[in-house]
Amino acid sequence: MQTYDPNSTKQHWQVKDIIFLALLAAFFGLIYQGASYLYYALAATFLKPYANDLMLGIWLMAGPLAAILLKRRGAAFLGEFLAATAEMLLFSSWGAANLITGALQGSASELGFLTCGYKNFGKKALTLSVIFSASVTFAWDYFQSGYQAYPLSMLLTLFGIRLLSLAFFDGVLIYQIAKLVSKAKVRV
Repeated sequence: MQTYDPNSTKQHWQVKDIIFLALLAAFFGLIYQGASYLYYALAATFLKPYANDLMLGIWLMAGPLAAILLKRRGAAFLGEFLAATAEMLLFSSWGAANLITGALQGSASELGFLTCGYKNFGKKALTLSVIFSASVTFAWDYFQSGYQAYPLSMLLTLFGIRLLSLAFFDGVLIYQIAKLVSKAKVRV
């Protein structure tokens, strides 16, 4: 029986890991595409300036979930990048730009696990992953999405919303999913 141990790590990728990662990416590609419709619904309201930051936690879930379940170097990056690729293939409105953002988001998420030396796949690594993801993606949006036009108070508000979204979806929710997978005695 394999139980969830946030400190255990596996050294080598196996075929079952790659298959699991592909399935996870396809599943999250569908979720990301669905989240795009929710984003556009929010953007059509008074919440337009906040829509991206509110939704970002959902759009970064594949990476940390892949890392915490597979416990492999590169799992966060590959999980996020492949999910973004799947979303693109589902005719995402962002097209090939998904590949760039998927690589950026996956790299940011991976930094949390790298910082822990790939020895901790629990709360500490998820927390660091959230912080790196919020910071790196915010810097990207500052230049790419025109955030530099906002006053400091708006920037702080947007960063706070982004951090809360990531903390909930990519921290709390991912950790709870990992605990449920362990409790169900599913071997990943």
